Amino acid sequence: MNSKVFMVLRILLGLFVLVFGLNKFLHFIPMGEMSADAGAYFGALVNTKTLTLVAIVEIVAGLALIFNKFGALLALILMSISVNAVLFHATLAPGDIAGALVLLILNVVVLYGYKDKYKDLLS
Repeated sequence: MNSKVFMVLRILLGLFVLVFGLNKFLHFIPMGEMSADAGAYFGALVNTKTLTLVAIVEIVAGLALIFNKFGALLALILMSISVNAVLFHATLAPGDIAGALVLLILNVVVLYGYKDKYKDLLS
């Protein structure tokens, strides 16, 4: 992959997760209506402080990707959040799945860009 393209995609993913991580604390992006099941699930994540942990991971991952420090590690950790976001939207809020799919696709592309960093891990 071209290093300039990879850099743009890495920074784009970093900004994406940084904004959504900060939004979990600052609430500057309004939330739409949720179904009862989605609201119950989301409420459970909030009550158990799981969403706070997700927000912290997103902020740290976003900064790591933007500044290219430990980006390969944080992109790998971020993959679990990406997959869970897609699964949440696929099962409980399918109308809003576009953002989660963009997150997953960007995450996969960035992981592919870091593939040389994972060679020892996968050998």
